[in-house]
Amino acid sequence: MRVFMQRPVLMLCLCLVAGAARAQAEAVAPGSARELSSAAEQIFKAAQPRLLQVRTLLRSTQKQASIGSGFIVDARGLAITNYHVISRYALEPETYRLEYAAADGASGALRLYAIDVINDLAVVRLEAPQQTRFAAFEFDASATAGKLTKGERLFSMGNPLDMGFGIVEGTYNGLVEKSYQAQVHFTGALNPGMSGGPVVTRKNRVAGVNVSKRIGGDLVSFLVPAEAAHRLLEQAKKREEMKAFAVREEIVAQVLRWQEDFFSALKAQGFRQAVFGAYRAPESKAAWFDCWSETNSDERPKPKVRINGSSCGTDTGIYLSNDVHHAGNANIAHTHLKSVDLNAVQFARAVSDYYGTLRFSGSGYGSGITVSDCREDFLSGAADPQRPVLRLTWCARAYRDFPGLYDFSLAAVTQDREDEALVSKLAMAGVSFAHAIAMSREFLAMLKAEHDLD
Repeated sequence: MRVFMQRPVLMLCLCLVAGAARAQAEAVAPGSARELSSAAEQIFKAAQPRLLQVRTLLRSTQKQASIGSGFIVDARGLAITNYHVISRYALEPETYRLEYAAADGASGALRLYAIDVINDLAVVRLEAPQQTRFAAFEFDASATAGKLTKGERLFSMGNPLDMGFGIVEGTYNGLVEKSYQAQVHFTGALNPGMSGGPVVTRKNRVAGVNVSKRIGGDLVSFLVPAEAAHRLLEQAKKREEMKAFAVREEIVAQVLRWQEDFFSALKAQGFRQAVFGAYRAPESKAAWFDCWSETNSDERPKPKVRINGSSCGTDTGIYLSNDVHHAGNANIAHTHLKSVDLNAVQFARAVSDYYGTLRFSGSGYGSGITVSDCREDFLSGAADPQRPVLRLTWCARAYRDFPGLYDFSLAAVTQDREDEALVSKLAMAGVSFAHAIAMSREFLAMLKAEHDLD
């Protein structure tokens, strides 16, 4: 499970981190601790004037609703953070406001200049007198060119758990494999509140941006590549402050542009026909569709219906709002059911019960997403002798804050045999209606029955 390091989203993570923080405190007690390297000391000392805590405050109470980190990258006061850190303000500027707190105790308002929801980035500007010049980080040329060496030591900074600014040593492990989006695998301890903070090289130049961690693993963290942050900064330098009415439009436009590339890449990679008993079903050939399988064959007592399945999906997670965390996800799952000692009626009931357990899966929850609208029908295979009769359930729900984006779910179960069935599911999150329809049609066209295998 991947989580974004923003306090309201991370209640589970905060509980886990609290224990880890206590263990670390014991480990570094006098007489038993390994002190930070001299390189880290020098890096942190030089970096402090450039570090920020980014706070989203509720206007009605003037209390913080969420916190993250950021860092200054331009002498005129432009700073980089994560989009998810400032998303509440970006979407509801009348309800929230942005504030920064610097390591030297200075504080002030922030203005939003640019967002990149695909890479979870934002550029903000510190409010200050016009002639004010800020100390700023520079980007590492090797990092922006994607030429860092795996195993290189990096240093992450931020304000974890609102405990004060700190530094963490870690290792660069290249881009995450089996991922459509470029993400840096960072072996280091990132914690809530560090989102949006800088990760630098030994020369104190930006190599990436803190963004998320994986729960259930040790020191498995993720960074936004420096290239994406540098590109957004250059765009922000040419822009005026973003207007509130333009934010949602820009978010939808960015997601729709991303989808064009994603679905084009998906089609270019092609599909293979996976074998499930007497059936053939589509699985993507794309390396970033990660597949897992499961079976009940080893259960005791022996099951009356043998179930073998596979599930393939992307690890895409485009954060749009508190209600929509993982737009851009796509998942294809197939489950083959074979009767062991049931008659036709009993098997039909077992298949129907299993099919009924398939619940709608989407990218989020809450008031920002409508209730699912589902339709059920049968698809005849008369036009194609290898097309089994299918019972279909097609569901959709809309994103209220982002018109034109939907979650879709298509479930299909074969109806052509008395002792064997294939249950297939296609789920897509945060996609356009046109892409959902096109993908659904292609998916159904590739479901086949090989009757000569009897």
